[in-house]
Formats: sequence, structure tokens, C-alpha cells
Amino acid sequence: MISIIVAYTTPEKQVQIPLSVEENCTVELAIKRSKIMEQFPEIKLANIRVGIYSQPVKLDSNLQAGDRIEIYRPLTIDPKELRRLKSRAR
Repeated sequence: MISIIVAYTTPEKQVQIPLSVEENCTVELAIKRSKIMEQFPEIKLANIRVGIYSQPVKLDSNLQAGDRIEIYRPLTIDPKELRRLKSRAR
């Protein structure tokens, strides 16, 4: 067994779920076992982006001890547009 963490953040809440999984566990299986989708029903495996320590990975990637799976939310605003809005506000 190896220890990993599944993490997800919204503007209101940050959740990190520690798990023990078998050595050949995939990212997708770990997310399912964490039951994080019960807390955040907006997470849909069919269209999420994930990473391990900020490095994008696929759902079928195998995990290593100490990995931190990060589930990414879609952007709510284009970063370039946000910078434009901030510069106009000054």
C-alpha cells in the first residue's frame, strides 16, 4: 500500500483527502475511492483535468507513494481578460 492525497479547491473550500491505495492504482481509481465526487457533484470524470504536483497527467496514470492528485476546475474568466480588468481599475 502507498499513501497519496486527493485535493480539490473551490473559492469557498479546500479539501485534501489522504488515502492508502495499492501500488498499481491509477489516478481515476484513487479519485473514485476518495469519494470526493460525493462532496463536489460538479466533478465529472469524463471532462476533468488532473495533475500531480502541478504536472498534468492522464486519469490512467499510475500513482507513486506521496503523490498529491490535484483536480482542476475550469477557468471562470480568461486570465488575459482578468489582467485587463485589473489594469483598468487602477
